[in-house]
Formats: sequence, structure tokens, C-alpha cells
Amino acid sequence: MGENFEMVAKTLFGFEDLLEKELTQLGAQHVKKGVRSVSFVGDKGFMYKANLGLRTAIKILKPIKSFTVNSEQELYNKMYAMNWSEYLKPTGTLAIDATIHSDLFKHSLFIAQKAKDAIVDKFRDTSGQRPNVDLKFPDLKVNVRIDRNQCTISLDSSGDSLHKRGYKLATNIAPINEVLAAGLIMLSGWDGQSDFMDPMCGSGTMLIEAAMIACNIPPNLMRKEFAFERWEDWDVDLFEKIEESLLNKTRDFHYTITGYDKAPSAVKKAQENIKNAELDDFITVKHEDFFKTQKGGERKLHMVFNPPYGERLNIDLQEFYKSIGDTLKQSYPNTDAWFITSNLDALKFVGLRPSRKIQLFNAKLDSRLVKYEIYAGSKKGKYMK
Repeated sequence: MGENFEMVAKTLFGFEDLLEKELTQLGAQHVKKGVRSVSFVGDKGFMYKANLGLRTAIKILKPIKSFTVNSEQELYNKMYAMNWSEYLKPTGTLAIDATIHSDLFKHSLFIAQKAKDAIVDKFRDTSGQRPNVDLKFPDLKVNVRIDRNQCTISLDSSGDSLHKRGYKLATNIAPINEVLAAGLIMLSGWDGQSDFMDPMCGSGTMLIEAAMIACNIPPNLMRKEFAFERWEDWDVDLFEKIEESLLNKTRDFHYTITGYDKAPSAVKKAQENIKNAELDDFITVKHEDFFKTQKGGERKLHMVFNPPYGERLNIDLQEFYKSIGDTLKQSYPNTDAWFITSNLDALKFVGLRPSRKIQLFNAKLDSRLVKYEIYAGSKKGKYMK
């Protein structure tokens, strides 16, 4: 086994507990929760496994150096002093990403530029050659994080955000981020032991993430590339072994996953994405207006959806949210219905009392994930706790 090192998995606000649990179940050591992040310890194989297997992680960073920094020049000097030839060839390409939470430094782009200058100058002074910047497909992606006067330099092992799973060919007007979709389904407690529905499925993200959770399929199997594949110590044999071990843990699914959308174009996009994810055996998408549908059968139904917010889609919010409540109450007995909204006023029009409310952010929008329990054969839906 290779040597262990510390890593940091980044996530969305409100998903820290989920990510902590995922990492623990995957076999990470010294798991420690932060804000929008969870730190942990593992070896190179585990870094590959985390990138392939975590549903709620956006990035996996590998910190390589920490120091105090009180000026741009000090940042330059300390980064220049590092041995960058361990990580990159002089003829390679790099990209720098900087995040700043500090009164000492104001502009993340300027910090990224200063960090890039330090690395490039070091190569030019020691080898006579210099790496070029490539923002799209760099050989090395470096993350510079400054919190007050503490600076952490990390290698970004993921590259593109891990929400880019690789299965989505087509999107609709307001697509939901794949990590957000997976997190919502996990927060809803769905474990693949009941029927699942997204009644406003758009391009099918929620359905695909639900199927992968049900079957325990690693979420990032279809990604074209991870950043670590360009690292000097890339081990393709180890990667394939890790991939195979994750695939061996998939499981059967004995229920249904159904999506509705009233836009034929959305149904078509969802079907394309589902086919691309190779999950068309598990998921059915129908051209239906949810407000005109009824639940089929007596079995328990688990529903998770992302209704339009009125941000990008022009709808009568009062009428729309009232229709959600009426449809659930009248046509969907024995259903746990969860949905996310950033329009907190609109929830008043649902006419049902939520049994759970969880604060989250959808992009930068302050949102709530709400749960409505619709009981079988009960006409007292609106008085539920």
C-alpha cells in the first residue's frame, strides 16, 4: 500500500454530514467535518476511490504545504521556495485557482497570478524552461487558499467539478447540479427500498442520481478525465483495480423509478441522458402534467423534485404551489414528497404542513428542502404534523 496523506473534500453548504458519512463508509481515516468541506486521510488508491465514489463531493484536494502569509511578495517567495519539479515537468501546463477569506488580500485573481509567477519563475531559473498556463486541461491544477493569514497550497486531484459526472448530454432551461440532486435524495433518506418519482424531471438528473444510489453505482464512472490522470505518479493499474472493486459492490433494484414532465423537449432530453448513463433499464420517463396524474398502486412512493422557482421560468407561483399541495393531497396517498425551493413565501400556498425543513443553497439562492407526508386513505392531510 502507498503512504497515507491528508485530503480535503469540498461540498455544498448543508451536505457536510452526508459527505462525512460517505467518506467513513468508503473507508477514509481521521474524518473531520468543516464548513462546506470534510478532511480525511488515505493513500493514492483512496484518492482515486474518493473521486470515483463520492456523491456529495465537488472536489478532492491534496494539501502539500501550509504557511503564514502577510503580503503578496511573501506568498511569491514561499511558493517559489517549494520544489515544483516533484509535481510538474518544465514543459508541462498548469492552472491556478485561488480562494480568499482575508482582510489582507482582496483579489483572488491577483493572488492566482502571483502564485503562477512564482511557479513559472522557479522553473525558468532552475531549468531554463517554463510551464505554460492552460485553464482547460492543465497537467497540474493548483489550489491556493488564504484564510486570514494562513495559506494552504493544494493539488486539485479532480479537475473539473465532480458534479460533471459525464452522463449529461442535454440540459433544459434550469438544470439541477448533479451533486445537489444526489444530496437532496440522500437527505430525503431514500435507500432504494421503494418506488421513486420525480414529477417535474426536466433533463432527468434526479432520476439518474436516484438510480445510481439505489444500485450503488459509483457516480463518476462516466467522467472523461480526473486531474490526477495527468500527475507524475499516475498509476493506471491501481485506478482500474479501484474502479473494479467499486463496481463489484453494485446491487440489484426491485422497484420503479419514474419521471414526468409536461414539456416534450424535457422528456426527450431526460431519455437521452438516461440512455447515456446506461440506466434505461431502471428508469421510465413519461410526457405528463403532474397536476393531472394519479398515483398508481398502493405501494409506498418516495418523491423528490425541484419545482420551478420563478427565477428563470415565468409561472404564477401562488397557483402553482397550491396545485402541488392539492395534487399530493388528492392523488398521491402513501407518499413521502420532498422538494426544494428558494421561494420561501410560495410554501405558504402548498396548504400542507411540512414535517421537515432543511436549509440549503441552490447555487447562491437560500433554499429549503421540505418534506410532506401524505398518508394512505387520510383526508386530514393538511393537519399532519
